[in-house]
Amino acid sequence: MDYTFQFGTVWREWPLLVDGLLLTIKLSLFSMFFGMIVATLGAFAASYGPRALRMAVTAYVEFIRNTPFLVQVFVVYLGLPSLGIRLAPDHAAILAMTINVGAYGTEIIRAGIQSIHKGQIEAAKVLGLRPFMIFRLIIFKQAIRAIYPALTSQFILLMLGTSIVSAIAVEELTATANTIQSRTFRTFEVYFIVTLIYIVLALTFRGAFHLVHSRWIRQR
Repeated sequence: MDYTFQFGTVWREWPLLVDGLLLTIKLSLFSMFFGMIVATLGAFAASYGPRALRMAVTAYVEFIRNTPFLVQVFVVYLGLPSLGIRLAPDHAAILAMTINVGAYGTEIIRAGIQSIHKGQIEAAKVLGLRPFMIFRLIIFKQAIRAIYPALTSQFILLMLGTSIVSAIAVEELTATANTIQSRTFRTFEVYFIVTLIYIVLALTFRGAFHLVHSRWIRQR
């Protein structure tokens, strides 16, 4: 093998890598936040909503789970303009990721809700609590504790999935790597460094989620 590694050529582009990394983190955090809201509302509707609403949530979840994420991104970014809705690439990426993680999160939280013993719910009803108060004070807290590991794993997958939105010109980490590779032609070095960045980022997210679990979730 006569290949000569030239990592220095890639590191000279570090400002671009930092910009891509920051945008990846931004996309991930916004999508996690809004996705959690969608998932919570979806799980509540799927568990306690009227039949028509439960069917709508089921259709939404099945649509997302049975279609490629890349296609969902194209529908949001390239399809919505046909309906008069035009979004910037970053906003389209956040919307697509929110819709995607919201569907998976709905199923995860719904499973947590179903794990709550019905006796607790009946006792809350006897005490006069309204359905939303029962959900917020009794069910949701226990459900989150039960499904927290699965939910955080889904968020890690979401963060790694940000690489797909590079297909719609979002300059996140993978898109930045493509740009640097086209400038330097150091393909192995570029994607090796980006791979390491993704690993560090995933471990950082995992550590942050573990800290949240140990400080707040487990003690409740």
